[in-house]
Amino acid sequence: MTVAVASTTPLRVAIAGSSGRMGRMLIEAVMAAPDCCLSGALDLPGSPALGQDASAFLGHASGVLISADLQQALSGADVLIDFTRPEGTLAHLAVCRELGVKAVIGTTGFDAAQKARIGAHAEHIAIMMAPNMSVGVNVVLRLLDMAARGLSEGYDIEIIEAHHRHKIDAPSGTALQMGEVVAAALGRDLKACAVYGREGVTGERDPSTIGFATIRGGDIVGDHTVLFAGTGERIEISHKSSSRVTYAQGSLRAARFLAAQPAGLYDMNDVLGFS
Repeated sequence: MTVAVASTTPLRVAIAGSSGRMGRMLIEAVMAAPDCCLSGALDLPGSPALGQDASAFLGHASGVLISADLQQALSGADVLIDFTRPEGTLAHLAVCRELGVKAVIGTTGFDAAQKARIGAHAEHIAIMMAPNMSVGVNVVLRLLDMAARGLSEGYDIEIIEAHHRHKIDAPSGTALQMGEVVAAALGRDLKACAVYGREGVTGERDPSTIGFATIRGGDIVGDHTVLFAGTGERIEISHKSSSRVTYAQGSLRAARFLAAQPAGLYDMNDVLGFS
């Protein structure tokens, strides 16, 4: 793995979805980071935020105007951080590839074909993609691998996740990644053993399955619990987010990591040195 070399030149970061909740959190994090500078801010055509200063909500100007012009917003960037939607992210990546801009992707909900397109772009630019940028969540994923191996017999596994009312995909990308980690540790295929809903007379629980339960409501930032339910005991491994700050700080950590990397597809294990 390439080791990053300290530089006095700030990392130039562009933000997609810059008028949204996560976009604003990312802009605030970039503006507060002494080793980064905001170089571009993207939003959808027709957004009422277009033409506004990207950091106006913070009470001071950045000099960067929110734009729907991908070429303009990305031309001065070293890396794009993107927490939008699959179709938008793929459009952004095409321009990143053209301009040689690296990308941190926190967008979730990609299907297999879309993931393959991301992999094709990663042959030309460095891309870090993870369903959850929180350092804490990624440490939990390591703990889940250990727990699943030790609790491989006699324990039923259920994954419960809760998010705000505005989230459009379910289960969350993080919940699915937790399921994939657990399934891999047990030698199972999540696609074959996952149960995403129960209703009516379902019959006795199949011990080889991994269940998912989804909650949507209010302004819940993100709660995830993996329950290992045995006879006489339950083990719960949980992560609860109270602020999107964790995602923003993890994204900047990923952006700094990518600055020194060649083309390829990376994840948070690479960023945190777990690989």
